[in-house]
Amino acid sequence: MDTRHLENFVAVVDAGSIAEAARQLDLAPTTLSQQLRALESDLGVPLITRVGRTVKPTVAGSRILGQARSLVRGASELRSAASNDSLPSGPLRLGATPTALAGLLPPLMRAWSLAYPGIRIYVVPGTSSTLLDRVLSGDLDAALLVHPLFDLPKTCAWCSIRDEPLILLAPRRLRVDDPLLAAAREPFIQYDREVVGGRLAADYLKGRGVRPKVQFELDGIEQISVLVSEGFGVAVLPDWPGRPDRRVKRWPLPAPCPSRRVGMVWLRSSPRLPLAQALYSLVRAEMARAPEST
Repeated sequence: MDTRHLENFVAVVDAGSIAEAARQLDLAPTTLSQQLRALESDLGVPLITRVGRTVKPTVAGSRILGQARSLVRGASELRSAASNDSLPSGPLRLGATPTALAGLLPPLMRAWSLAYPGIRIYVVPGTSSTLLDRVLSGDLDAALLVHPLFDLPKTCAWCSIRDEPLILLAPRRLRVDDPLLAAAREPFIQYDREVVGGRLAADYLKGRGVRPKVQFELDGIEQISVLVSEGFGVAVLPDWPGRPDRRVKRWPLPAPCPSRRVGMVWLRSSPRLPLAQALYSLVRAEMARAPEST
């Protein structure tokens, strides 16, 4: 059994699409499909099935997924240990939240491609909690995510990249004299309280005695921003580096106002640690350059 075929199976499950997985793996979709069929033939069972425009693991595929991840990780670590290069063999397996994908990741990928053109980056999107679990399990070499509201395990290293204080996001045409009064009076779009930013927002408003008129509650800052721009209400969100939208305005909130911390996490001890350390060096370099661009 070719462990690279197992790696491709895991990539397809994570991406939810053969086309997207092929793009991430730098393979032709037809080649990836052929390799999946070869793996299924080797195991004697179908591993993925189409559901609309996406693909999902079959029952058998779900059963072997965890073991497949372990085998892929072991093979990757074996190649890294045997590598004669200064860095372990690629790819760099990097997790990133949706806001990190839009803001932090592009300059890092450009810097990485210049510094290490022979080592590609395999990006896995996900929520902060999911990505942290995958870093801890060794499935990812590092992740760009939001620091949880608890201390990280001592096995993890952390680098803060930026703090994002809470702000009131409102339609530009709305007159806002008092952001807290606007949050209380206007229709309110609640950022999901299961994520760090949403929990911070809910606790902040509660502490200020504000009971917003919640119309919707959803995860996804960009999606909430679109609803605000369309006049569905206001929202309290972390001040993320999203694309400028002239239809909305960001209002600072009265101090003390909490912030969510965005940064990079990786394992302190791993055969692939040099890859994470190389990325960490690029993160620090980007942070040092950031003031020059403001």
